[in-house]
Amino acid sequence: MRFVISIVAALIILGLAAFGVVSAQKMAAAPSPATASDSPAAVASQGAPVASRRNPVSQPVSQVAQASAEAAPAAVAAPTRMAQATQTVQPAPPNAASSNASAQAKPAPAANAIPTCDKPGGMGLARIVEIDTTGGPGFGFEHFKQYDFLRDKEVVLTFDDGPWPGNTPAVLKALADECLKATFFEIGKHATWHPEITRQVIDAGMTVGTHTWSHKDLARNPYAKDLEQTKQEIEMGISAVHMAAEGRKVAPFFRFPDLQHPPQAVAYLGERNIAVFSTDIDSRDFKLHKPEDVIKSVMSQLEKHGKGIILMHDFKRHTAEALPELIRQLKAGGYKVVHMVPKGELTTVPKYDEMLSHEDKLSSNNTRPESSVIRTIGE
Repeated sequence: MRFVISIVAALIILGLAAFGVVSAQKMAAAPSPATASDSPAAVASQGAPVASRRNPVSQPVSQVAQASAEAAPAAVAAPTRMAQATQTVQPAPPNAASSNASAQAKPAPAANAIPTCDKPGGMGLARIVEIDTTGGPGFGFEHFKQYDFLRDKEVVLTFDDGPWPGNTPAVLKALADECLKATFFEIGKHATWHPEITRQVIDAGMTVGTHTWSHKDLARNPYAKDLEQTKQEIEMGISAVHMAAEGRKVAPFFRFPDLQHPPQAVAYLGERNIAVFSTDIDSRDFKLHKPEDVIKSVMSQLEKHGKGIILMHDFKRHTAEALPELIRQLKAGGYKVVHMVPKGELTTVPKYDEMLSHEDKLSSNNTRPESSVIRTIGE
């Protein structure tokens, strides 16, 4: 009898042990709620085939890899689900690697991209180049041969001696009709006479530099022997254009009258971090008085040199008249227009601002419009 009782007891103990093992296996196999809902791996595995989620260990390595690949599309939904979960708990730090990858996949558009020309058949700009004027670099192969930033068949359009009524606005219209930009080197006196045109030029997206106060040849006396008079001629021109602009950006770009470059004046502009511009192609529109002659002069020189900074004068009526046809021939010849902009901004010297204010007082009685002061009574 004792023997039978012992056997029964042993069987009961074995049964209890087996039940305990099975329960432990079930508990180990079941994922915790936190793991099932919060883990990215768990989120991805929810999209996998049922067989692979239930018993992944029983599959060969090759089949596990294949199952992972098939489950990949379901895993894409994980970031959304994770974001929704963290909104109610605590924001998770962004994944730097994902952010970098997204930035590389979708590059931001360039801030200085050239707008599409909205003029039918308009020429449009080819490039915009930024000039760092630190130290007063010089440009234009007629005098400065170090910096050659133009590619073959590229030109820069520049105009001197404005602003001037009638002519400068006509030049602006010809440029606007083709979605083009140019650089204007203004005489200080002219800017004080016609400040509204200076503002019109800048508002049209053009670059405005300076061209002295009164267009004096700084290589001649008294300027050649007197640096202070040279500085005054340069700086009063700067102050005048700056005043006419009324807070608009004026470029630290300068062109010497008659393209005369006295060394002491060049050195001074270097100290002021103002770039000096000569030319590659002189239109000779100061000597040529017919639009067709100006066009022929520019195009024949371009055929020889292939590219260059073109010097013209918006002060001259025949130049304004020539510009539309000149642009047409540039386009037909395969030339492209480059626009120059400064990296920095022109600053004035208070001493010369004050001189300009005294100069302006000489014309303080000129408050009436020109049409009410002067009229033609016979021609």
